[in-house]
Amino acid sequence: MKRWSGTAGFDGRPAPVASSRLTNAIAASLALGALTLCLVVAVTVLSSNVTMATAIPA
Repeated sequence: MKRWSGTAGFDGRPAPVASSRLTNAIAASLALGALTLCLVVAVTVLSSNVTMATAIPA
C-alpha cells in the first residue's frame, strides 16, 4: 500500500468550519457576556461596600 502525501495529518488545506457571520456573532455574544459579568461583579462589590459602611444599630 502506498501512502499518498497530503491525505492524512495536517498537510492538507484547512477547511472552513464556520461562516464569518457565525464567527462574528459568537464573538459578539461572548463580548456581551463578559461585559455583563463585569457589570454584575462591579455592582456586587459596590453594594457590599455600601452595606459594610453602614453602621448596624445595636
